[in-house]
Amino acid sequence: MTTQTFLRLTAWILFGAIVVVTLGPLNIRPRSDLPVSVERIAAFSLVGLTFALAYPRRIWWAAAFVLLSAIGLEALQHLTSDRHGRELDALAKLAGAALGLTLGWLATRLRRQHRSASD
Repeated sequence: MTTQTFLRLTAWILFGAIVVVTLGPLNIRPRSDLPVSVERIAAFSLVGLTFALAYPRRIWWAAAFVLLSAIGLEALQHLTSDRHGRELDALAKLAGAALGLTLGWLATRLRRQHRSASD
């Protein structure tokens, strides 16, 4: 398995896990001692990072997908009986996604610059 394939598989698995945790029953949501907003930021940062690394030539597609997913998942919570989407939660998810996407984009750029400088 190539690194690119591994990153793509990881990105989609992480995204799927977020979908399940976001839209599934409240009792399946993992809990930590961190504030819930920090958990949201961390989860979407990780997803944004992996999508940016997995699709470096399609960074705008990756960014649109992850950012729109953050909004869409929050909106879809209104369709569940035990969840409620909130604007503040969506903003935390968007901030995390933007952070992860930016870090992934920067890492890809730095790797490309390093490779071209070594050639």
